[in-house]
Amino acid sequence: MEYRHILFEIKNRIAWITFNREAHLNAMNAIMMDEIIQVLDMVHKADSKEVGVVVITGAGKAFMAGADIKEYAKQTQAEFDAFQIKGHSLYTAIEKNSKVIIAAINGYAFGGGFEIALACDMILASAGAKMGLPEILLNLIPGGGGTLRLAQKIGVNLANEIVMTGRTVLAEEMQVRGVVNYIYPRESFKENVTEFASNIANQLPDRLQTIKQLTQEAINGITPELQQQEAFALGKFYNSLEGQEKIQAFYNNSINKNQEKK
Repeated sequence: MEYRHILFEIKNRIAWITFNREAHLNAMNAIMMDEIIQVLDMVHKADSKEVGVVVITGAGKAFMAGADIKEYAKQTQAEFDAFQIKGHSLYTAIEKNSKVIIAAINGYAFGGGFEIALACDMILASAGAKMGLPEILLNLIPGGGGTLRLAQKIGVNLANEIVMTGRTVLAEEMQVRGVVNYIYPRESFKENVTEFASNIANQLPDRLQTIKQLTQEAINGITPELQQQEAFALGKFYNSLEGQEKIQAFYNNSINKNQEKK
């Protein structure tokens, strides 16, 4: 299927969603948002044998520069409200997706673009990539959960400073703050992202889904119920065929190494 403002392909169990409004720095408009939500629903329902992990990135020198201001400025109140509601559906489609979703920030990621990245399970960035929530510079505030997710990830004080000033933040700072997982050279970014995503895709999907659910719920605090969920999942995976195969293989390998030393 062809899309107007995104590219979509599945290669070696990696589903690539690429924002494709390069002339507009991939700024989000209503059509583009509909297409992203549609594809996210598709990968959510896809068999894990077909899709093991999802990578979201941008065409050209931008990940996404935020909302398309030309469209944004002309919205009626009803259109504005509908756009915001749909935006929340997009972020939910990322966080509640059955697949691990990785943001590959290849350049500028501002406003809604950074909010999309913050909703993803992990963030990879090219060296020198720039990001931020500059809505305050338009006398606005983030509306897609950016303030909330950024505060969860880096703490209230620093989130306040970044959002209240609207300043641009380099990927290198976000890595220090724990928001960006890895930074790769621009010239090998696609190759590095592919290698990283492949390693995730090779893990068993039910284990990945369980980890994703547990880490998201842990943000709201570690409760006895959540600890029980983790322990129950561990017990189930320990007794599974796949779990026992790996455990016994590791055990036998360690025994053989000890005998060789003797």
